[in-house]
Amino acid sequence: MADIETLNYDDLDSVSKLQKTQRYVDIMQKVEDALQKGSDISNHGMVLEDDPEYQLIVDCNALSVDIENEIVIIHNFIRDKYRLKFPELESVVHHPIDYACVVKKIGNEMDLTLVDLEGLLPSAIIMVVSVTASTTSGKPLPEEILNKTTDACDRALALDAAKKKVLDFVESRMGYIAPNLSDIVGSAVAAKLMGTAGGLVALAKMPACNIQLLGAKKKNLAGFSTATSQFRVGYIEQTEIFQTTPPSLRMRACRLLASKSTLAARVDSTRGDPSGKNRRELRELICKKIEKWQEPPPAKRPKPLPVPDSEPKKKRGGRRLRKMKER
Repeated sequence: MADIETLNYDDLDSVSKLQKTQRYVDIMQKVEDALQKGSDISNHGMVLEDDPEYQLIVDCNALSVDIENEIVIIHNFIRDKYRLKFPELESVVHHPIDYACVVKKIGNEMDLTLVDLEGLLPSAIIMVVSVTASTTSGKPLPEEILNKTTDACDRALALDAAKKKVLDFVESRMGYIAPNLSDIVGSAVAAKLMGTAGGLVALAKMPACNIQLLGAKKKNLAGFSTATSQFRVGYIEQTEIFQTTPPSLRMRACRLLASKSTLAARVDSTRGDPSGKNRRELRELICKKIEKWQEPPPAKRPKPLPVPDSEPKKKRGGRRLRKMKER
């Protein structure tokens, strides 16, 4: 608590420290070296946990989460500084990186007709920003605050570029580390699942019901009913199969994807199925099941009418009926 109270929020270096840590520098250097060298597939006989490239992928997943958190911190810093100049901008542009790009482009310019935002934002948002800027109550920033804001924008963009480089490296190696899992959910989702679980072996030991919730964010409903809230789904909702499934069947598809992802992770953790036959069968099975769910139910067969002028059949029989006849 004392550390939070002593932070100087006017100084960017006291708020954002990730880029200057030795861990960040070391991992980024290893990633750049690995990308230049290309994938080394000579270690296929090595135990997965001992593979240095696998350990680097685990470190990269942890670093990407730290980078996301750091970008949010810098975004808050930029927002607090630029609120004096354009307070309405944060309610129009929500994404931290888009916000940093727009702030850097506008600077201290009060007339936004002189600023070209094409390519940074969609045309509809650009129009809203221009109209809002014409009626804003903000004033130009002092030179010192503007320089701090611009430096913060540059740092956020640099972190975003580093994050993309890390994810590119992880996705490029997922085909080697976890080919079966990558074929079912995609390289990007496979990398996120593995990073959140703490490695491929940890993911393989995890039950399917937990894999389904990896990456899910708890929604704050502020006391309102949970009846209308959507079911909790993690990274699996980003998969191509989930997105192409009709909304009414997505919960069933999510459970199916989670169960098959568990099987694929267990195959990958033991370095089994080098031919790729297993992953093709699993993917085909998932697609066939979802297609089967979407088929219409069989039509009801028409019930034949009874034979006209026919006497009703005697339905009673057995010991009770014989006793009744004896009476």
